[in-house]
Amino acid sequence: MDLGIAGRKAIVCASSRGLGYGCAMALAREGCEVVINGRDEKRLTAAAEEIANATGAKVIPVAADVASPEGQKALFAACPEPDILVNNNAGPPMRDFRELSREQILDGVIANMAVAIELTQKVIDPMIAKKFGRIVNITSGTVKAPLAGLDLSSGARAGLTAFMAGVARQVAGSNVTINFMLPGAFDTDRLTSNIEGNAKRQNISVEQARQNRINSVPAKRFGTADEFGATCAFLCSTHAGYITGQNIMIDGGVYPAAF
Repeated sequence: MDLGIAGRKAIVCASSRGLGYGCAMALAREGCEVVINGRDEKRLTAAAEEIANATGAKVIPVAADVASPEGQKALFAACPEPDILVNNNAGPPMRDFRELSREQILDGVIANMAVAIELTQKVIDPMIAKKFGRIVNITSGTVKAPLAGLDLSSGARAGLTAFMAGVARQVAGSNVTINFMLPGAFDTDRLTSNIEGNAKRQNISVEQARQNRINSVPAKRFGTADEFGATCAFLCSTHAGYITGQNIMIDGGVYPAAF
């Protein structure tokens, strides 16, 4: 299927690895010019080369912390008026909510709620003027099914979801959509870190903790960044203009609901 976005310009935050990388790769495959972002310049440069070599697309690496004004300025210097924005940022590590300091709580809200709002503020009016825009927010399956220890991540991302749900309805008439992707267990560095933490807390091997997590997924496997990226690319396509304000659970069947 031709997604109809060849030649479009995209910013994909936190995309030097993991799910962001999968989204950037999928958009590049569809012919988009892609700005990728990360804080590890060496890893980011390698990711840009990998994506460009695999797709032939123009890929612009921007080493920056998107939570900072300077980082956001660098993103928009590379791509002043993106047609597509994928909001993504690392979540806070697993931690009992009793241990969270005020500073840690505020940092989590900034990283997983405020940054996406700020970036959306910057792109929304040019998208409205062009009568085309696609904003995808990568949140988490824990927005719908909270996990102990990820309370800050769940809360900040749930706040973003509620905030953007109203915005999505305000701009839908201009062919600008805002949607949410809620990943479950995907084979990423973050999942590996969480599994290692669980193994330590439960006093079991990492291999056993990993298998336990796989066993909890009806699909009996972890998701891949490629299939996550393919879903993102469709939501950014010309065919998805009637989908907005939606939370797409991508979790191998873990969330036990019909609606």
